[in-house]
Amino acid sequence: MKVKIHREGTNILIVLLLIMIVINLSAWMFIRPAVIPIVFSTISGVLYLLIINFFRSPRRTFKGNRHNVVVSSVDGTVVALEEVFEPEVLRRRVRMLSVFMSVFNVHANWFPVDGEVLMVRHHNGRFLSAYLPKASVENERSTILMRATNGQEILARQIAGAVARRIVTYAEPGTPANIEDHLGFIKFGSRVDLYLPLDAEIYVKIGDKTTGGVTEVARLRES
Repeated sequence: MKVKIHREGTNILIVLLLIMIVINLSAWMFIRPAVIPIVFSTISGVLYLLIINFFRSPRRTFKGNRHNVVVSSVDGTVVALEEVFEPEVLRRRVRMLSVFMSVFNVHANWFPVDGEVLMVRHHNGRFLSAYLPKASVENERSTILMRATNGQEILARQIAGAVARRIVTYAEPGTPANIEDHLGFIKFGSRVDLYLPLDAEIYVKIGDKTTGGVTEVARLRES
């Protein structure tokens, strides 16, 4: 697994580094006793490392059986797994599987299935905590509809949180979906919901940790 800095974070990290250099140099030049700039520089360094950690962009290779597999779109914790009616796109009852990302998780988003992107739609909304159930229908979000290789439709929904204010979606209608590729990125804490057929075999439960592009969360039945 190779790790690099995600392109969404490059400019932020460069600007932040320049700001920190100016502030810390000023502190060392003008603030006494020396323990104060030492503490200040230590805190700045830790903060910068945390932000670098947030913008990691690992390149992952799925090692398992890809036939009808559904993988987690994100790193995080399963916070919801229930039968719901999806009213905006699918308009039918499905199995919703939600994974919440904290600020310490990688925030790149992977395609959950191999197949084709059918539709991408952005929805304006609020910025409630992404952990709340109503965030799925009230928060700023981006919806990606895919047709898996077995013909079944799968929906992924990127949801902004109380801190995350920018959702980036790379998926475009008519393009291939590949579980090893990024479908998008969400900045600073968020959630991704997957809407699966009711007969899908689920492999995770609430509280489980997932790794985007790697963890098998379900397997589709033959259509």
